[in-house]
Amino acid sequence: MNIAIILAGGSGSRLGGERPKQLIEVAGHSILAHTTGVFECHPLIDEIAIVSRADCIADVEAIVRSEGFRKVRKILEGGRERYDSSLAALNAYGDDDDCLLFHDAVRPLVSSRIISDCIHALEHHDAVGVATKATDTIWQVGEGGCIADIPSRALLRNAQTPQCFRRRVIRRAYDLALADPAFTVTDDCGVVRRYLPDQPIYVVEGEPTNIKVTYRHDLLLLETLLRDKR
Repeated sequence: MNIAIILAGGSGSRLGGERPKQLIEVAGHSILAHTTGVFECHPLIDEIAIVSRADCIADVEAIVRSEGFRKVRKILEGGRERYDSSLAALNAYGDDDDCLLFHDAVRPLVSSRIISDCIHALEHHDAVGVATKATDTIWQVGEGGCIADIPSRALLRNAQTPQCFRRRVIRRAYDLALADPAFTVTDDCGVVRRYLPDQPIYVVEGEPTNIKVTYRHDLLLLETLLRDKR
């Protein structure tokens, strides 16, 4: 099966406000509803699981009911770290041939094209990421706050989600990671890259509009993009 894992366990501390950012309403719907709706409508997605903070599960259940999402089969409790949410999803599914698409709940403008390309890529690759080409020059800053290196922009990409895997691959990577006392990572492709270094990770072309809502000004941009999309 092709299973979308919506990671909705964040606190949204950088955005400010009392509610987690995935529950904030923009253009008449919560950000989580916008995001889930893209996967709900995609013909190649068989099932959706939403991983939530424990104190927001009732809110997520209410959103699923009110929006009429039929593909959402599981609402799971995540943990303090992002990888806790990924592990919750891994533990909820047992078929190693399942294709798991891990997606940030606060990237509501992911396109149907990106999802399709990821699923088709998983027919030939066991690990797939999404990224856009870097448009800015990137500086690597060393000690003393001085430029240490300027990597070639042609080799750099801005990572997005979904990040997609055959379950057996991401499960093996996390098994190795959890046995490492020094384990620390920010995303699932990073886990595979670090603990299964011989596993290629194919990169699907992302889109500039596949933004992650992080700061308050992102809400204004999101509202504009949603209006233009309509």
